[in-house]
Amino acid sequence: LCPCLIYGAYVFLPFDAPLLPTVSARLVYTLRCATFATFPIVLGMIVSAISRLCSSALQPFGELHQEVEIHRTYVSQSVHLFILYFFNMAVLATYLPQELLKLIPLLTGLFAISRLIFWMSYAIGRSFRAFGFSMTFLPLLAMLLWNLYGMFVLEPENLLS
Repeated sequence: LCPCLIYGAYVFLPFDAPLLPTVSARLVYTLRCATFATFPIVLGMIVSAISRLCSSALQPFGELHQEVEIHRTYVSQSVHLFILYFFNMAVLATYLPQELLKLIPLLTGLFAISRLIFWMSYAIGRSFRAFGFSMTFLPLLAMLLWNLYGMFVLEPENLLS
C-alpha cells in the first residue's frame, strides 16, 4: 500500500521541490520537512499528559493505567522511529536527483499519517497495530536499503567524504 500511496501522491499532487543544487540546501529542506513529522509525536505527548492528569490513580508516579500506558508507549516508539526516519531521509536527500526530491515531503507526510494510524489502531487493540507499524517501518526499511545501495554501489568512492 505504501508504494501505491507514494506513487499516487508523487504523480497527482501539484507541487515540486524547489531547486536545491547543494547538499547543505537539501539537508535544510529535509530538516524543514521533518518538522511536520513531529506533529503526531507532540500530539501524543499532549494526550499522554492529559490522560495522566485525568487518570484516577492516587499515586501519580505509581502504576500506570492502560489508557495512560498506551499513549506513553506510542510517544516512546514514535520518537525512536522518527530518529531513524529523519537520519535516513537526510542521507536519502543527498543521493536523490533533483526531480525526485519531491519524495522528501511525501515520505514525511506518510510517516505522520502512519504514526496516527498506528496510534488509533493501538488504542483499539494491540492486534490491530501491525498495519500502522508496517506503514511506518517498511518505507524506513526501503530508505535504508536505498541509502546502503547508494553508498556502496552508486558512489563507493564518496562513502565517507
